[in-house]
Amino acid sequence: MTLFVVGTPIGNLEDITLRAIRVLREADWVAAENVAQTKKLLTKYEIKTPVVRIHQHSRADELERVVGYLQQNLTVAYVSDAGTPTIADPGGRLVELAREAGAKIVPIPGPSAVTALLSVAGIPADSFMFVGFLPKKKGRQTLMKELAELDVPIVLFESPNRLAKTLQEIQTTVGERGVIVGRELTKIYEEVISLPVGLMIKHFLAHPPKGEVVVIIKPDL
Repeated sequence: MTLFVVGTPIGNLEDITLRAIRVLREADWVAAENVAQTKKLLTKYEIKTPVVRIHQHSRADELERVVGYLQQNLTVAYVSDAGTPTIADPGGRLVELAREAGAKIVPIPGPSAVTALLSVAGIPADSFMFVGFLPKKKGRQTLMKELAELDVPIVLFESPNRLAKTLQEIQTTVGERGVIVGRELTKIYEEVISLPVGLMIKHFLAHPPKGEVVVIIKPDL
């Protein structure tokens, strides 16, 4: 009766631990946020474990089905779309229900876009604030003003089509800070850029980004 929370690659499929491969192979079920994406990974490593979908809109009965597998003394490996599960993904509710049912919860550490970008940022990162995706409307400006008061690196996710607008809001609310943008981390077209926010805005207005984006706002030192 074990739920394994398994970190998987954020892009490059070789970024997976030997332990994660073994757990995915030995589990009775894989619960995945994105079945198609997960099957690409399983196919690469010739893993034939059946996959069930769990996502942010999963109904209570779908979550209970996975908990039911655990109660049958089966093992389930939960994986997110990419990276470390329950970090900006819907896996937290499944973990909570599994724990309430008496299941053992075992983390299988793996990649994270947050730590990947921080590792090449060239700034002290012994403490930082991670805010995930900023609210689209309600509470967005309030949060931005709160972030302006922090003196640690701030890490956030953003979609490529909203990046320029968010950078403009950072410039207006947080100030002319340095920012670091990581795009398509670990993938073929990986890009890491460090510029003052004004120049970063000009760069992405001239070169609209594609792919997954992580942003670090440098502290105002």
